[in-house]
Amino acid sequence: VQLQASGGGLVQTGGSLRLSCAASGRTFGTYAWFRQAPGKEREFVAASNWRGSRKYYADSAKGRFTISRDNTKNTLHLQMNSLKSEDSAVYYCAAGSSGILGTTRSDYNYWGQGTLVTVSS
Repeated sequence: VQLQASGGGLVQTGGSLRLSCAASGRTFGTYAWFRQAPGKEREFVAASNWRGSRKYYADSAKGRFTISRDNTKNTLHLQMNSLKSEDSAVYYCAAGSSGILGTTRSDYNYWGQGTLVTVSS
């Protein structure tokens, strides 16, 4: 099982980025994005079931970020709009077998390597 995150980069405040996470090996019940800023704990951003029919967002992401699944390519996406400097972090994709839209690291069994997002003001 492998999760490969991509799409990070440098963007100005108010800009947009689309992160992708290609999964290989199998399909999981739940997929999520977390992020970790320097000196801070890794925090939950958004989660989706494998169909994309159920989604859950952290308050910081609601209205600005959209999590989606492309099941034909077994790929997870995170569309991030109206980016703020506080969104700067390494973003990690994760996958879990439980089917629960968990918000903690222990809810997920597999993790991608992370992709860096830097929002400049």
